[in-house]
Amino acid sequence: MPLDHLISPRTRYADLGPLALECGATLAETRIAYQTWGEPRSEAVLICHALTGSADAADWWPGLIGPGCALDPERDFILCCNVLGGCYGTTGPTSQRAGADTAWQVDFPPVTIRDMVHLQARLLDHLGIERLELVTGGSMGGMQALEWPLLYPDRVRAIAPIAVSARHSSWCIGLSEAQRRAITNDPRFRGGHYPDDDPPLEGLALARMIAICTYRSWPSFQLRFGRERRDSETFQVESYLHYQGEKLIERFDANTYLGLTRAMDSHDVGRGRDDDSRVLGSVTQPALVVSVSSDVLYPPEEQRELSALLGNARLATIESPHGHDAFLIEIDQLARLLSEFLSEVRAARVSTR
Repeated sequence: MPLDHLISPRTRYADLGPLALECGATLAETRIAYQTWGEPRSEAVLICHALTGSADAADWWPGLIGPGCALDPERDFILCCNVLGGCYGTTGPTSQRAGADTAWQVDFPPVTIRDMVHLQARLLDHLGIERLELVTGGSMGGMQALEWPLLYPDRVRAIAPIAVSARHSSWCIGLSEAQRRAITNDPRFRGGHYPDDDPPLEGLALARMIAICTYRSWPSFQLRFGRERRDSETFQVESYLHYQGEKLIERFDANTYLGLTRAMDSHDVGRGRDDDSRVLGSVTQPALVVSVSSDVLYPPEEQRELSALLGNARLATIESPHGHDAFLIEIDQLARLLSEFLSEVRAARVSTR
């Protein structure tokens, strides 16, 4: 499903050539969509987005980027890019195959979080960025933040993974599979190949409805909806879930959803390396691990484990009834945590010079 009309005019593109993937396939051509804030320099802050996000971080993380904010373009050069396998301008299932006039759709090769980071590193080279002062992001973005110091330890000064774990749990994998099955069981999915004017709609909407229930929490739904009704036949919470599903099918691609949820399932810092404790213990960069008190998707015990295993980490908690999505809702709390952490990291660097 073409999404060009949804991509911000502020988005720019870099063509970065072939990319070998972990699965053994090689993409003959890769393009990455990105946005920047501030004056270009050799050091930057990298923001990594969650599952259905885009390079437009100022829109989906309002209040974190701007003059006087935690990420200040007057002080920082800030970068956010759409991930490999995405559908907002970076090479993915909606992209045209090299040498063909058709999109990849379901035939796009499987990618991993590590593949995403490798393409981001290519973008840094393209832009002349030598180091990242901070890599941060929530959920799938947090997975990328964790992989950066493992794949490119000399290019990262600090990380702030938010609402994420060291490895995708069986709980998360099971929920992802239920969402994927909702998509593939849609009669219009047709094996993953579909005309642009007839994409699989109901399956993607249902996947989003399942996901939203995991992004929030029992207290969040109780506070917002209780048992209120929209009409005699529909509860308000039902109406809300249908609305969220309808919104997603207007702005996202079903094959992209399948591919990115599988990429998240591949997330395991120890995969092909070593025991998680030794792998995370090798990360000596300062790390701020942020938890959400009511997160049922990536519960706080996973961030406690992560912060305990990382070589130089501290744990902070966003107190909120709103579940996993609180990292996108409780902006004031998150901004304070990031500002304090960045100040500490910068002060420590100055004192060691």
